[in-house]
Amino acid sequence: MRAELLKNTLKDLFSSKRAVMVESEPGGGKTEIVGQVANELGVNFIHKHIPTMLVEDFGIPFPTGDALTYKVQSWFPRDPNWEGILLFDDFKQTGNDLQKVVANIIQARELHGLYLPRGCQVVMTGNRTQDRAGSHKMLTHLSNRYTRLELDTHIDDWTKYAIARRPIAVKPEVISFARFRPNLLHDFDPQRESNPTPRAWVEGVSDLLGTVPPEAEYEVFRGAVGDGAASEFMAMLKTHRRLPDPQSIIDNPMTAKVADGEDKNMINYALAGALSHRANRENFGNIIKYTNRLPDEFSVLTVTLAMRKDVTLSETQAFTDWSVTVGNAVLF
Repeated sequence: MRAELLKNTLKDLFSSKRAVMVESEPGGGKTEIVGQVANELGVNFIHKHIPTMLVEDFGIPFPTGDALTYKVQSWFPRDPNWEGILLFDDFKQTGNDLQKVVANIIQARELHGLYLPRGCQVVMTGNRTQDRAGSHKMLTHLSNRYTRLELDTHIDDWTKYAIARRPIAVKPEVISFARFRPNLLHDFDPQRESNPTPRAWVEGVSDLLGTVPPEAEYEVFRGAVGDGAASEFMAMLKTHRRLPDPQSIIDNPMTAKVADGEDKNMINYALAGALSHRANRENFGNIIKYTNRLPDEFSVLTVTLAMRKDVTLSETQAFTDWSVTVGNAVLF
C-alpha cells in the first residue's frame, strides 16, 4: 500500500493495540513513517534497532538463591498510563533468540514480570524476504500474532515527503531527478554493493550535495546509490548548473528562453525543481506565465511542487487563472 494509506491504517490499528509488521524493500522509509504516525497521534515513541541488541538488553539475570531474577532495562515502558508505539526496527534481521523474547512481549504483553501498559502498541519493521537483504524466517507462532502491512514506493508520495522534510528539505536537484527518472527512486538488487533507494537519495545524495567538492561528487554519490544511478544523476546535476538564473526567468517570463533539442525534457524537469523551490505569493504569477509556455506536464509539475512547499499559493489569483486554463489537470 502507498504511504498515506499505510499511515492512516497504522493510526486506525493503534486503537486496537494489535501488533503490526511493516515490510518494504530496503530503504523504503518504513521506519520514518512509523515515527510520523506516533508524532501525528501525539503519543510516545520508543525506537529499538533489534539487530544491534542482545538478549541481555531485554533483561540482565541476577542469581537469587537457587533462582534467577531479571533486571529489565530502563527503555521498557513501565508507567501504566504510558501510551505510545514501541518499535522493533529491522526485526526480520534478527535470529530466533531475540524473536522468542519479542514473541513473548507480543503474546503475553510481558517481559520478566513487567507488563506492557494498556496504551502500548508493538510495531515491527522488516525487509521483504524476496529482496534477500538479510531477512530471517519468522517463527511460525509469532507470524500468526501480528498484522502484516507492505509499503509500496511511489514517486508522488516520496515527492510530498521530500518537500516537507524537516529540518533539512531534500534539495530540488534530487527531487527533479527523481521525477525525471522515477524508476531509479528505488531499484534494489542484492547483488550490488550500493543501490538507489529513497533513503539513499536523501541521506547519501541530497544531504551531502554541496558539502563535498565537485570533483568528489560522483565517487561520493556512487557509494550511496551505485554507479548507474550516480552517473545519470551527475548528468542531471550538470544540466541544473547550466540552467539560466531562475530569477531571470521569473523577471522575464515571456521572453526567457524555452528549452529545445534532445535534452529539453531533462532541462524542463530541472527548471520545474528550480522554479518551484523559489516560488512565493509575489512571484507565482510570473512562474506560471513561463511554465504556460512549456508542455502541460511541466506546467503541472512546477505548480504541484510549488504548492507542496507552500499550500497558500492555491489562494492566489494566478493559481485560479491557471487552473481554469489547464482544465482537467490533476495535481499529484
